[in-house]
Amino acid sequence: MPYRGRFAPSPTGPLHAGSLVAALASWLDARAHAGRWLVRIEDVDTPRCQPGADRFILEQLARCGLTPDEPPVWQSRRGAIYQRALEQLIAAGRAYPCTCSRKDIEHALAARGIVRERGAELPYPGTCRPENGGPRAVNPRAWRLRADGLANAAPGEPADVVRWQDRRLGPQQQDVAQAVGDFVLQRADGLWAYQLAVVADDAAQGITHVVRGQDLADNTPRQIVLQRALGLPQPAYLHTPLVLAADGQKLSKQNGARALQLDDPLPALTAAAGRLGLPAPPAHAPLADALASWVGQWAALLRGKPATIISSPRW
Repeated sequence: MPYRGRFAPSPTGPLHAGSLVAALASWLDARAHAGRWLVRIEDVDTPRCQPGADRFILEQLARCGLTPDEPPVWQSRRGAIYQRALEQLIAAGRAYPCTCSRKDIEHALAARGIVRERGAELPYPGTCRPENGGPRAVNPRAWRLRADGLANAAPGEPADVVRWQDRRLGPQQQDVAQAVGDFVLQRADGLWAYQLAVVADDAAQGITHVVRGQDLADNTPRQIVLQRALGLPQPAYLHTPLVLAADGQKLSKQNGARALQLDDPLPALTAAAGRLGLPAPPAHAPLADALASWVGQWAALLRGKPATIISSPRW
C-alpha cells in the first residue's frame, strides 16, 4: 500500500520547537518513503482553539518548506464522518450512553478501594454499561466504547492487553480495559472525542504511517482498540523524542513554549533535526538543500533497518 503520512496539529497556538520536531519527522518519513504527506488541523476541541492559529500554523509550515501534498482538512468540518463511526459502533453493541460525571467516576472507584494517583488516568468502572443497569439519568452525557474483547493478548496474559510495535520505542503493550476502561467517543458537551476523530480521520484519509510526539504514545492502544471495533486497518506508529523545558517537563503551549521565529527557518529546523539525531547542514546551506540532505539521511536509516528508525544517542 502506498505510504500516506500526516501531521495533525491542534490550533491552540502557533508551532513551537517541540511541535516542529514532530512535523519535520513526519515530513521526512513520508519523503524518505516516496510517499504523500498530509496536514490535518485537529480543531475538534473548539473551546481550546485560538482564532487564526490554524492559518498561522500552515504559514509556519510553508516557511519551513514543509508543504502538504493535498489540501489541509479541518476536523471541525468532518462531524458527519464521526457520526457515522459512532452509529456503526452503536449498531454493533460496542458503544453505550453514559451520564457519569468525573466526580461520579471518582466515587465509584473509591467505593472499590481505588484511589487515583496524581496525574494518573481515571479508568472508567463501567457504571453505565447496559449489564450494570445503563445510564442513571434521563439525558445521557456522553457515549463510551466498550474496550473489552478487542485486544491481541498473548496466551497466559490478561484478555485485554493490546500489543503493538513502535518503530522507535520498540514493543509496547497496555491493558486498556484496566488502565483506561471504556473511553469516551462523544463528550457530554456534544463535542467529538479526540480518539474517535483521529481514528476515523486516519482511515478516511488512508493514513498508513503515523509519526508524532512521544507524549501521544499512550493514546495508541486506545486507537488500536477503536480501529478493531470499526474494522479499520492499523497504521504503523513512530513516536518521536520530546523537547523538554527547563524544568524537565515536555515543552508545550501550556507551559509557555515560545512561537518559532521563522524569518530564517533554518536554525529552528536544524535544532529539530538535531533532536532527531540528524547532523546540522553546512553553514549557509539553502533550505531546500538542507531538507534534501535530511531526507537522504532518514532514507539511509530506513534502508539499514526498514521496519525501525535506528535510535541515535539523542533519542
